[in-house]
Amino acid sequence: MKKGQTINGYLVVSRPGNANAGKCLWAFAEKNGEPFFIKEFLDPKRPRENGMGSPVDKRRRLGECDRFERRHERMMLLLRADDPYAGNLVLAVDFFPDGTRYYKVTRRIDAARTAPHTLSGREQAVLLHTLADSLRLLHERGIVHGDLKPDNVLLYRPARSRFHVTKLIDFDDAYPAGEPPARELVGGSPSYGAPEWLRYMRGDKAVRARDLTQAADLFSFGLLVHTYLVGEPPGHDAAYDSPAAAVAAGAELIFAPGLDPQTTRLLRALTDPDPAARPSIAEATRVLDGFGDKAPAERAARSSRVRINLTGRTQLNLSGPSAGERTTEAQ
Repeated sequence: MKKGQTINGYLVVSRPGNANAGKCLWAFAEKNGEPFFIKEFLDPKRPRENGMGSPVDKRRRLGECDRFERRHERMMLLLRADDPYAGNLVLAVDFFPDGTRYYKVTRRIDAARTAPHTLSGREQAVLLHTLADSLRLLHERGIVHGDLKPDNVLLYRPARSRFHVTKLIDFDDAYPAGEPPARELVGGSPSYGAPEWLRYMRGDKAVRARDLTQAADLFSFGLLVHTYLVGEPPGHDAAYDSPAAAVAAGAELIFAPGLDPQTTRLLRALTDPDPAARPSIAEATRVLDGFGDKAPAERAARSSRVRINLTGRTQLNLSGPSAGERTTEAQ
């Protein structure tokens, strides 16, 4: 892919780059006067009929391409760009092969260059709620984003609005809950991934494919909330190279001391080592409902507890436990 090239009707109008793109190149493009973002996958490559390689090797590569196509096409069916509820998801509008390469196209979003931790509490609340709403839509449809990190959450300010919202992008590593790609193919970010994802990727047989669920996104969401509020993810012992590695080894994450107790309790719940103990995105959103509306001391006065119901599913309760309920509070 190069500037000035036309690919399946899309005119590439910027010089392709690879920043934060993994095994891809990306550029801006235009078609019928509309702006787009186009991504070229560097792997897998479709073998040419008269190209080099043995028949066995070509069949193997065609098999890889077939699985790649089916996975991306399945996600496009599950997450449609014309879904009226997906306004803050930047979803693929086109996916196609051209020559030996595959391409994916989305609408172009002109992102704002704003650091979330420098915004007011009210502005941060809007960001967190729009991100939580996007995750809630995914999770209700049984989908794991799989690579939730700052680079995949754009900040965008709509016309005539003083607030920024989030736009969730890059669903290349998304998968139906419990059905991730094979260990050697699963994507994700070491800096924002969940401990069960890290163990699965590293070949830990105790973690099965079915163990990678929406809860993995919730761990990443907890790290993102911390990053949005203080400018960086939670700290951890220097012996580990990521929050996921620290938590997988039983080490504690270190949350910023300036956070109010309610927020810290939520972050501890979201980053619990046990995926089943983490709250759902709907439950986390209820805790965030009061964020940004009150001063830190006032927010801290509202009790946020982790309540375990009879099914064992974690729930977050802003008003505190009712009589007779078994409670555990994240310290």
